[in-house]
Amino acid sequence: MSGQVRKMLVAATAVALSVALAGPALAATPAGGHDATRRAVEAAVRDGVPGVTASVRDAHGTWSTTAGVGNIRTGKSRSPYDRYRIGSITKTFVATVLLQLEAEGRLSLDDTVEKWLPGAVHGHGHDGRRITLRQLLNHTSGIFNYTEDDTFVSTYFVKDSFFEHRYDRRTPQDLLAIAMSHEPEFEPGTSYGYSKTNYLLAAMVIEKATGNSYGAEIRHRIIEPLHLTGTSVPGTRTTLPRPSSRAYSKLAESTTGPSYDVTELSPTIAAGSGDMISDDGDLNRFLSALLRGALLPPRQLKEMKTTVPVKGNPNARYGLGLGDRTLSCGVHVWGHDGGIHGSNTVVSATADGRHSLAFNFNGDWTGDDKAVMEAEFCGK
Repeated sequence: MSGQVRKMLVAATAVALSVALAGPALAATPAGGHDATRRAVEAAVRDGVPGVTASVRDAHGTWSTTAGVGNIRTGKSRSPYDRYRIGSITKTFVATVLLQLEAEGRLSLDDTVEKWLPGAVHGHGHDGRRITLRQLLNHTSGIFNYTEDDTFVSTYFVKDSFFEHRYDRRTPQDLLAIAMSHEPEFEPGTSYGYSKTNYLLAAMVIEKATGNSYGAEIRHRIIEPLHLTGTSVPGTRTTLPRPSSRAYSKLAESTTGPSYDVTELSPTIAAGSGDMISDDGDLNRFLSALLRGALLPPRQLKEMKTTVPVKGNPNARYGLGLGDRTLSCGVHVWGHDGGIHGSNTVVSATADGRHSLAFNFNGDWTGDDKAVMEAEFCGK
């Protein structure tokens, strides 16, 4: 496909997005329409989360609430406009770009990893010739998750080492080498195993296929067309853009003891799999646009929503960077969650994208995210 044709397709996509997302100004939700959600958010703070921000987008308009504090030291409240690290929700953005590239004929999900990244996946039983791009996206590759490496954990998730290494800059090759020093979890295609290494590799494939960084492709294809002004791929930036709250962690397996401010860190330790920053409104806008077909053609959206069972969770299935969860009331919601130091985030929506919820806890050791989802979509 020529560069000129690609430019025309991108321009057409931007127009389609404007049409799909245009409409009358969103009216305020009637008072009391989200009482259960507000109570669940407040309960999370009582359970120990420093602060919560949550926003809903539905047929009635938009609604937001906050509880707790965004800064323990000053007592400053959280804001519905807070920007925060979204962790693994990054994967949904990366998967969307890879599926767009497939739609453009620039790659196939049935291509092997070896085709795009020769020699990258090898050693200790790993073999990129036997793993497809699809298996990266739905976590059926069996590739070892580098964040489960004991040295990585002790370096970046334990108090003393975290403060010594929080600004380390790690390359994708560094992180991949960690994964390749371990044996695979299982044979490709035989099981499900969540692995950040899969999306590290997916981001590397985007760069190989386009000649641009995955961050640049996400900005060009998703952030700019959707006008996601609070969303960014930070690269090596260690601070959060304003407005934002502080992020807190115990930096230990225990949920007791002191809480530490972990707001500043090098996002390079989660490149492609968990490094992005966003806010409630942008996450709702992104997921709604995705599910309503504004970002992918029907065939690619169908592929994205073709799921495999999630081991250990009978109410959840995983597609291509997109999860499907069945709530207690029988409602299916699509979306993703994301955790990184001091930040737990969820974005979910009904299958048609018309009712969405995004929320963030600025503490990573407590809080019932499922209760917030149940409250919004089931009224419990």
